[in-house]
Amino acid sequence: MLNLVWPIFIIISIIFSFLTGSVKQLNSSIFESTEAAVSLCITLVGTMCLWSGVMQIAAKTSAMQRITSFLRPIMKLLFPKLKRESKIYQEISMNMVANILGLGNAATPLGIKAMKSMQEENNNKKVITNEMATFIVLNTASIQLIPTTVIAIRSSLGSENPTAIIIPVWIATICAACAGIIATKIFIKLGK
Repeated sequence: MLNLVWPIFIIISIIFSFLTGSVKQLNSSIFESTEAAVSLCITLVGTMCLWSGVMQIAAKTSAMQRITSFLRPIMKLLFPKLKRESKIYQEISMNMVANILGLGNAATPLGIKAMKSMQEENNNKKVITNEMATFIVLNTASIQLIPTTVIAIRSSLGSENPTAIIIPVWIATICAACAGIIATKIFIKLGK
């Protein structure tokens, strides 16, 4: 769908610039926005590399086992049918930690890995399990304590106080996660 929407926006903006005589502004905005995009990418790459590295180190140490143990009561409540000692618990824990740190791009591969592991244990490969549905909702509406990506974007755009959004992010993500999980659990009960 976006493959259709974006070209339409681009064509409309080019036609509009010709009709209004603002082709010069269009050209200058193209170069300014590409420069800003490259600068933003460089800022985000640094942040992503740092936290992805921290996650990889944590995965190879006992830190992830401790985090998994800490999150086990919550995960037992959210994913009651998963085996307690399975690698899925650790994969879900790593995904949750990456989301808590605000590393959506680092959390995505971890989430895909956890979903693949859950799919391997799924008896009906054409239908997702309740645990898989809960994980999708939890991953999408994740609680973020440190929204590092948003802070990096605000910092790169010259915000005077890039961390001012932390408390609103806490409120929004906690509400979204609670609403998503409650809705998922209700639909799971209704589906039985």
